Amino acid sequence: GKHKSINDLLSHAGKMIDEGAAIIDVGAVSTRPGSSPVSLEEEKSRIFPVLVAVLEKFPGIIVSVDTYRSEIARECCSIGAGIINDISGGQADAEMFEIMGKQNAAYVLMHMQGTPLTMQLNPTYSNVTVDIAGFFAEQLAKPALNGKKNIILDPGFGFGKTVEDNYTLLKYLEAFLSFGHPLLAGFSRKSMINKILNTTPELALNGTTILNTIALMKGASILRVHDVKEAAETIKLVTTLRDSGLNV
Repeated sequence: GKHKSINDLLSHAGKMIDEGAAIIDVGAVSTRPGSSPVSLEEEKSRIFPVLVAVLEKFPGIIVSVDTYRSEIARECCSIGAGIINDISGGQADAEMFEIMGKQNAAYVLMHMQGTPLTMQLNPTYSNVTVDIAGFFAEQLAKPALNGKKNIILDPGFGFGKTVEDNYTLLKYLEAFLSFGHPLLAGFSRKSMINKILNTTPELALNGTTILNTIALMKGASILRVHDVKEAAETIKLVTTLRDSGLNV
């Protein structure tokens, strides 16, 4: 809702690309804690014009669509989306795996406990890392995804997790590498930073950069961020350190 016109959105996307973004992620439904869903038709009316405009303006960029609805995922893939980013990991729409199993587009399988409206009311786990690993194993074993290679795993920082849960997941993030799929991490300006540092989202860039660095060192391949320039610099520095021959 920050950008009120297609031109404003395209200008912002162009700035992100200039700063080093490899993927532009677009979504039409807020997934912040406590947010309510919108209708299918409303989501369509918001997302399709934006997707078409970004693809036409930046034909070389990968565009990711943030949706948990299979019908929208299918239509966005036909328009040219390169990734479908499903915050529900297939839980919100029983047809999602059937659709994505047949698409060339990559699929982000994220873990979320509950829904955006309820996820932060009382998230509870026996062992958050083990429980989410079990969720990934169960979802990846579904027949509809059998043979699909381009799957990205996202443990869903901040989606139905306490602050302690989030830091436990980050501490053991490399445990999810055993699935053989790239890991995506999204910390940008989230409460797991602000509740520790007593900051606001607007002042959480330094904390975001620190967590991005840790995630990269623990095996994350994709960072979902608001501040592209700083994230791109983080990636460059961590990559340089890895390539130096040091054991990191």
